Amino acid sequence: MAVVDKDVAEKFLDSNPDFAKEYYDAKFRPKVISDLFKDNRTSQVNTSSFHELSMFEESEIIFDMVRDLQNNLQMEKAIFKFMKHLSFLIRADKMSLFMYRMRNGTAELATRLFNVHKDANLEECLVHPDNEIVFPLDIGILGHVATTKKTVNIPDVLQSIHYSDFVDEIQEYKTKCVLATPIMNGKDMVAVMMAVNKIGAPHFTTQDEETLKKYLNFANLILRVFHLSYLHNCEARRGQVLLWSASKVFEEMTDIERQFHKALYTIRDFLNCERYSVGLLDMTKTKEFFELWPVLLGEKPPYDGPKTPDGREINFYKVIDYILHGKEEIKVISNPPSDHWALFSGLPTYVAKEGLICNIMNAAQDDFFSFQKGPVDSSGWVIKNVLSLPIVNKKEEIVAVASFYNRKDGKPFDEQDETIMESLTQFLGWSVLNADTYDKWNKLENRKDIFQDMVLYHIKCRTDETQNVLNTRDRYGKEPHQCKEEELEAILSEVLPSSETSELFEFHFCDFEHSHLDLVKLGIKMYYELGVVDKFHVPRETLTRFCYSLSKGYRQITYHNWSHGFNVGQTMFTLLMTGDLKRYYTDLDAMAMVTAGLCHDIDHRGTNNLYQMKSGNPLAKLHGSSILERHHLETGKTLLRDPALNIYQNLSRSQHEHVIHLMDIAIIATDLALYFKKRTMFQKIVDQSKTYESWDEWTKYMRQETTRKEIVIIIFYCFVSDLSCVEFWEQGDLERTVLEQQPIPMMDRTKAADLPKMQCGFIDFVCAFVYKEFSRFHEEITPMLERLLNNRKEWNALKEEHEAKLAALEAAKVTEEEVANATIAAKQAEAAPQSKTCVIN
Repeated sequence: MAVVDKDVAEKFLDSNPDFAKEYYDAKFRPKVISDLFKDNRTSQVNTSSFHELSMFEESEIIFDMVRDLQNNLQMEKAIFKFMKHLSFLIRADKMSLFMYRMRNGTAELATRLFNVHKDANLEECLVHPDNEIVFPLDIGILGHVATTKKTVNIPDVLQSIHYSDFVDEIQEYKTKCVLATPIMNGKDMVAVMMAVNKIGAPHFTTQDEETLKKYLNFANLILRVFHLSYLHNCEARRGQVLLWSASKVFEEMTDIERQFHKALYTIRDFLNCERYSVGLLDMTKTKEFFELWPVLLGEKPPYDGPKTPDGREINFYKVIDYILHGKEEIKVISNPPSDHWALFSGLPTYVAKEGLICNIMNAAQDDFFSFQKGPVDSSGWVIKNVLSLPIVNKKEEIVAVASFYNRKDGKPFDEQDETIMESLTQFLGWSVLNADTYDKWNKLENRKDIFQDMVLYHIKCRTDETQNVLNTRDRYGKEPHQCKEEELEAILSEVLPSSETSELFEFHFCDFEHSHLDLVKLGIKMYYELGVVDKFHVPRETLTRFCYSLSKGYRQITYHNWSHGFNVGQTMFTLLMTGDLKRYYTDLDAMAMVTAGLCHDIDHRGTNNLYQMKSGNPLAKLHGSSILERHHLETGKTLLRDPALNIYQNLSRSQHEHVIHLMDIAIIATDLALYFKKRTMFQKIVDQSKTYESWDEWTKYMRQETTRKEIVIIIFYCFVSDLSCVEFWEQGDLERTVLEQQPIPMMDRTKAADLPKMQCGFIDFVCAFVYKEFSRFHEEITPMLERLLNNRKEWNALKEEHEAKLAALEAAKVTEEEVANATIAAKQAEAAPQSKTCVIN
C-alpha cells in the first residue's frame, strides 16, 4: 500500500469537501459529540490571558455552557460559570448580576453575583443577603436599564446623567465604562447583568454588545428555568397554606384566638420562616362613659398614642409566638408589655396603624424601627429580616398583626412571600366572620329567650286597659286613638290626682296610700309637672300607655315591683323640683331622668347580678357587667321603640340621642359598684360649689359642664339605693334549694336576728356619705338626711336590743356554768372525807 503524506492528504480533502464531510460524519462525529458531553470533561480553552478566540475555542466555550446547564440545578452556580466565560469573551474587568424584585410594593435591584471575572470563584462572588447592595430603580445606570428594559453601552460613565458612584466609593473602585443589559421573562423583568471596564481598550465595542446579546440566551434560559421553578414552588406553598388553613378555620368557629392558632400552627411547615408571631388587637371602639370622665375632668391625660384606621386605640391584648427554629414551641403572652421583643420595634404597631405590608430586609440596620440588636431570648435567636402584615376582617377592621421572621434560606422576604402571606392573612381576616357570626348567633339566642319571657309576661298595655285612665268609651263613645288631644287632655285633667293632696313634691311621699293604678296616674302627673308634655309634643295616649306598660313590666315580687319603680322615679322628680337640682338641667334632661327612674328596675327577677351568673341565666351570658341594670335599660328601650309607647317620638334626632344617653347613664348607675368608684368625684364637685360666691355663678358654670352633670346623675341614682331584706332572704332560699349553695349572711333567713346590724352597716357604709354630701350640696335636700338618720336610730335601737338579749343570754349561760361548776365542786368536797375514813378502817 502506497504511503500518503500529510500534504497530499490535506490537498485531497480540500479538493473534495463533500467526501471529507462524509468521511468525518461516518468515522469521527459521534465520538466527538459524545466526548463533548462527558461530565468529567473540562474546557480546553486557555483563559490565563486574553486572546482572540478561534472558532474551535468559542465552540468549546459554548459546549461548556451547555454542560453547565445540564449539570447545575443551582441558579447561582450556573450563572456564575456563564459570567466567567462571558467576562473572558468581552474582556470585562468585572461583571455583576442584579436580581429584580418587589418589596413593600416598590421595585428594586439587589446584588446576587458581584465582581465576577475570569479567574473568580463562586464563594467570593456570591452575595450573602446580609451584604446585599440594593438599588432603587430611580438611581444609577442599573435603574435606568431596568426602567427602560434596553441594553446600554456607555463609553464614559462620567458623561452619563444616570451614573451614580456610591458603589465605587464603597469598594474603592473606579468605573470608567459600562455595558449593561436587562434579562427578561416575556415582558417581566428578571435581572440586570452589567460588565464594567473593558481590559485593553477604553470602552466596550459594538462587537462586545453583539457577543453579550448572543450569549445572553444562556443566562436567560437559566434564569427563566429558575424563575418558573421558584414561582411553581411558591404557588404550591400558597395552595397548601390556603387549603390547610381553610380546613382548620372551619373546624373552629367559636373564638378568633383559637381559630387563628389552629390555622397558623397547622401551616407552619409551608411558611418558610424561622419564627412568626400574631398580635391580637383589642376590638373595643368606644369606652364606657365612666372611663372617659377622668380625662374630661383633667385628672388623666387623653390618649395620644397610635390608632387603627377605624379609630381604635392600638392595644395588643395577646401575642402568640410560634418558634420553629430548634425545638418547636408555642408561647402565648396575655397582656404583653410594650417592651416585649415582638412589640418593642414598633413594627406591629405601625402596621396596625397604617394597615400596610412591611417587608424589612435587614432588621439590624433599619433606621425607622428599633429592632432588638442581639438575641431576643435565651435560645440566642436573632432577628434578621421581617415581613409584617395586617389581618383585616370583612368590615375592613384590623383584628391582628402577623409578623414572620428570618426566611429559612437566609434571603430577605420577596414579592412572592408577600403574596403568600397576604393571601393567608386575607383568608384569616375573612374567616373572622365565622367567629363573629357565631358570637352574634349566641347573643341573638339569648336575646330571644329574654324577650320571649317578656312577651309571656304581657308587658304592653292593652287597649281596654287604657280605659282605666282614659275612659273615652264612656265619655265620647270612641277609642283613644280616635280622639283629639284636647279631648284626651280634658279627661286627664279630671282623673289625674292632685300633686298637693298626694304629696308628690314631698320627700316623705308614701306609696302605701295609693293603689297600683293611682301610681300610674301619678307617673303621668309628673310629666305634666315637669312641663314636658306640651313642650315636646308627647301624645296623651302614648304617655298613658307608656306609664301603664311600665307598671305591668314590673313583676309581682316582694320589693322590686312597680311601687319601688315609681318611688325611685318620684324621688328623682322631688330632687329635681323640691331639691332645686333642676336648676342645672334642661327640661329634656329632667324628662329623661324621671323616665329612667320609672324604668330603672323593670322586669327585675327579685335576685341580684351574682345570682344571675351563678344560675347561668341568659342575662348573664348576654351582658358581661351590670347584668340586671343593662337588662332594665334594654327593656325600657324596647318599650320606647314601640310607636304606641314612644314618648320621645316627636323629638329631633339629636334630642332623642341625648335622652337615650342620659337614660344609659342613669340606669347603669344603679349598679352600686359604680357608686364606690365615682363618689369621690361627686365630693370634689360639692367642694367646688362652695368656692363660688353666688348660686347664680355656680348654676351658670354647672349648666355648661356636661361631665359634672352626668356624675351628679350617677349619684342621684346611687342616692336611692336600698336594702330589701325579705327579697334577699327569698334569694337566699333559692341559692340553698336550687343552686345547693350556702347563701351569704345578708341573704340567710336563719340569720334574721342580725338584720338591724346589717341595716345599720348599709346605712353607714353606703347611704350616709351620699346623703350628707347632697345635703351639703343643696340644703333643700336636708330632710332626706334627717329621715335617714331617724331610720338609722330606729334600726340601732333594735340592734342594741338584740345585742342586750344576746348579752343577757351569754351572762345567763356563764352563771349557769358557774352554778354547775360550784355544785360539782361541793359534791367532790363532801365525798373526800368519806374516802379518807374508809382507808383508816
